[in-house]
Amino acid sequence: MAKKDVVALILAGGQGSRLKSLTKNNAKPAVEFGGKYRIIDFALSNCCNSSIEIVGILTQYQPFILHSHIGIGVPWDLDRANGGVSILPPYVKDAGGNWYNGTADAVFQNAYFVDFYSPDYLIVLSGDHIYKMDYREMLKYHIEKKADATIAVTQVPIGEANRFGILNTSDDYKVYEFEEKPKNPKSNLASMGIYIFNWHKLKHILSEDSKNSKSTHDFGKDIIPNMLNRGFKLYAYPFEGYWRDVGTIESYWEANMDLLKEDLPSINNHKELDLFDENWKIYTSSLAYPPQYIGEDAVIKNSMIVEGCVILGSVTRSVLSYGVYIGKGCEIKNSVIMSGAIIEDDARVTNSIICSKVKIKKGSVIGNSDGLSVVPENKTIEGVYSNG
Repeated sequence: MAKKDVVALILAGGQGSRLKSLTKNNAKPAVEFGGKYRIIDFALSNCCNSSIEIVGILTQYQPFILHSHIGIGVPWDLDRANGGVSILPPYVKDAGGNWYNGTADAVFQNAYFVDFYSPDYLIVLSGDHIYKMDYREMLKYHIEKKADATIAVTQVPIGEANRFGILNTSDDYKVYEFEEKPKNPKSNLASMGIYIFNWHKLKHILSEDSKNSKSTHDFGKDIIPNMLNRGFKLYAYPFEGYWRDVGTIESYWEANMDLLKEDLPSINNHKELDLFDENWKIYTSSLAYPPQYIGEDAVIKNSMIVEGCVILGSVTRSVLSYGVYIGKGCEIKNSVIMSGAIIEDDARVTNSIICSKVKIKKGSVIGNSDGLSVVPENKTIEGVYSNG
């Protein structure tokens, strides 16, 4: 196999337990987003747009929908005879087999895949974040800094910093301290879970870590602190664009609502996510649905509505996925409606996430102004429902 300079691995095996009903039967990276997409589409599209030709996707929890969605990688131009996309679930080896036991362990168990292409650099990505990034620029930065590892970082509100790996750096962004989810954060410079490593050095470190019974085999908790303690050169790569960790119900809903802001990125300092950017498209595996049908009495404001939807009622500041039916007299506000949901006549849905194939019976009232309500997939709801 011809040598490749760069291989990317996408960590896509997480359960996303904080997303509750959204990931009961589905891996977090496969959760629907923005009506048309699944969360992993953003990392895959970034790879495509960054001209990365070798992508391995590490899967584990509830992988069926995720595997079906990715297929052979056609939408992302990764259906290649030489490289392309590879699905990498845990597998049995000569010494037996184990589930992935941490992010670093998942990469180590697939060292053979990386070595097959003999890259100089390995990019490790999370498959469950919403953002657009040119990984070529980050790689250029990594090479210019002569770094052993580079970590993409963004500034987060200090009150949320304890949810992330937090870095302290010198003025030139050389990392001198890293704390994973600290109780009392010293800064708000957060790891985005995007790493570039010199592969041959990382491989040696992962091998050592695999033999350490006290390690949790996690990049944030073990590998990065270990590299710092041993004097490796680590740099932070400051990212100024839009980035969302949709790890909670609230952040997932907020990220969907972000798509409905009317300020274009060109006006708003490029801090919003622009799905209409012709220069950096987000690709997905499209389904064969007919065009939307908008009834004569329908009212639609500030919303995203995908193919196959039938809208006979009112939809305001909401995101609707494939094949959603909104009946006559319905009022949908501030909500995310996933594929195949049916909202019957005169129902009201407010501040809610309605999962796939839910049926809301005629005249029912879902959600209120006090918090978010979530209706799990395949449920039928009649009457008043709120868990916000």
